[in-house]
Amino acid sequence: MTPAELRTLLDQVRDGRTDAGHAYERLLAAFREQPFEDLGFAKVDHQRTMRQGFAEVILGLGKTPAQIASIAVEIVGRGHPLLVTRADEAAWQAVKALLPEAEYHQLARAITLKRDVPAGVGTIVLCSAGTSDVPVAEEAAVTAELMGNTVDRMYDVGIAGIHRLLKQRPRLESARVIIVVAGMEGALPSVVAGMVSVPVIAVPTSVGYGASFGGVAALLGMLNSCANGVSVVNIDNGYGAGCIASMINHL
Repeated sequence: MTPAELRTLLDQVRDGRTDAGHAYERLLAAFREQPFEDLGFAKVDHQRTMRQGFAEVILGLGKTPAQIASIAVEIVGRGHPLLVTRADEAAWQAVKALLPEAEYHQLARAITLKRDVPAGVGTIVLCSAGTSDVPVAEEAAVTAELMGNTVDRMYDVGIAGIHRLLKQRPRLESARVIIVVAGMEGALPSVVAGMVSVPVIAVPTSVGYGASFGGVAALLGMLNSCANGVSVVNIDNGYGAGCIASMINHL
């Protein structure tokens, strides 16, 4: 039973549309339900929504297309939204064959299937330093949107042409939380955080030349930010940033 279904059941009892005995039996059945489905190669967690507010998300890396599709069917079959991250074309074809209503977001490398979820309170503004950072930014955007948030994308506003960012100040100030995605030296989150009074989630990317060490330089730069209110996720972890931003925006 999802939180939405539980709320509906309680509303029905309150309004007299369902008697307490029937509600008791439904709740008892929900508690007795096995909390996960064992597929042999995976144990699909059906109580993730109750504990964390959103259904289990499938990481596509290391899984075969058939495995991804099987897990996806289990998740959607319980009425949950679907998100597969780091999904390639083969995984998408396997999922689409079983779930034709699913969508593939090529830039984000994500497969989604929307369901009704609680809406976020405000807007998540999403900045990328350069066009090369957009795939990671799109992973964050797709994640946040699937979780019920409005996302305002602001791409290619890096500090090499800082006037591009300064022109967008009203949009930055309208945000409830901001995600900033940057590679190279990773300076953009510090600049943004110095302009606003809301949390900034910094996402280092592996974009850059040799001395960037695959995103380590950006990661260390962000961790050493002198601006207040900056938190940092792992290199290329757009999904993680989208999740955290969604949690903040639902408070």
